[in-house]
Amino acid sequence: MTENDRMISVDEAIRIILSEVKPTPEESAPILDSVGRVLSRDIVSDVNIPPTDNSAMDGYALKHESTRSATGNSPAELVVCGEIRAGSVYSGPDVAEGFAVRIMTGAPIPDGADAVVPVEDTLEAQGKVRVLCEFQSGENIRRAGEDIAAGMTVLSAGHRIRPADIGLLASLNRIEAPVRRRPVVAIIATGDELVDPGEEIGPGQIRNSNAYALYAEILKYGAIPRYLGIARDTMQDTFEKFKQAFEADIVITTGGVSMGKYDFVKDVMRDIGVGISVRKILMKPGKPLVFGAKDGKLCFGLPGNPVSSLVSFLQFVRPAILKSMGARSIDKPVVNAVLLEDIRKKPERRHFIRGFFSIRNGELVVSTTGPQGSGILMSMSQANCLIILKEGVSLLRAGDRVPVQLINHEEI
Repeated sequence: MTENDRMISVDEAIRIILSEVKPTPEESAPILDSVGRVLSRDIVSDVNIPPTDNSAMDGYALKHESTRSATGNSPAELVVCGEIRAGSVYSGPDVAEGFAVRIMTGAPIPDGADAVVPVEDTLEAQGKVRVLCEFQSGENIRRAGEDIAAGMTVLSAGHRIRPADIGLLASLNRIEAPVRRRPVVAIIATGDELVDPGEEIGPGQIRNSNAYALYAEILKYGAIPRYLGIARDTMQDTFEKFKQAFEADIVITTGGVSMGKYDFVKDVMRDIGVGISVRKILMKPGKPLVFGAKDGKLCFGLPGNPVSSLVSFLQFVRPAILKSMGARSIDKPVVNAVLLEDIRKKPERRHFIRGFFSIRNGELVVSTTGPQGSGILMSMSQANCLIILKEGVSLLRAGDRVPVQLINHEEI
């Protein structure tokens, strides 16, 4: 076997690919357009949130001593000396023992008060309020800085922004976020047999599903897809598509990487100066994957079968996209689940079996999504995980525990 024919492990391929990834430049993005982007700098608060002690309830602000020994049969009776609405400031005297201030949720705690009694534990009539039970100091008060303290690092560089983070940024009066530029990913489909959706299809031709599924995956992971169309099975057409593609940060082709007479992707990659470092991987589906880099740009030649293309994207392209955006979390979670059926395989390669996991009686269980042919896209559509059968394993039986990669879950 020559060096060019050597198959490498999945783990070695990931290591090689990620070693070539360079971070994209920093830019500012409006926070409403920042979900899925990756922070390039720490976000440090310069304020306390909440800014002052405030009420967690609609009720009455008072000194807790005023409620000592109060019960439903023997309530504490206090004089109502004012009211504070959310967004307003109390201008009356400090709250003394025997007095209470009517207060709304979110309103600042008046001086002198150290507890808030909820409305449902009171009866108010004729300027007085009866408190029906005893309260302790601090009850139902949200302290200044309880959520975020001034000087706190709220979000760290490398964090991928989620919807709740947008709320945090807004609460800090940030209208923009420092993020890494979204990488542009060019997609080239290859093959005379392919026809895009909406175009007339002829005998022996099939719809181009791969490019569209990959486009959606690229969007999902925060990059910008650019579909360049179908390269026909000639060296010249493949070369022309590659020239366009190298305006992007990452190039993905699908098909044309095997040993067929009309598989030109590897040859074109070499001709334009891509240093190919991955040629075949000890995995199924997805063995004929080609990877290389040129001038900081990454080039992936993915297999042409629909499932092979998607599984390869998840294992290799996805983490490269995330790392290029500066993300710290790039691994899909892997958990153990009880297998519900027997699975046999050849032991030489790592297999990624399309599976569906669920919970039965408090335990994670998993089954396959049916036939596992690499052209059966329906089995990938129905999957919410990949069952990982490592090298050296040839048989797993129902009841065995297996590692399961949660492909729809956020990275950890």
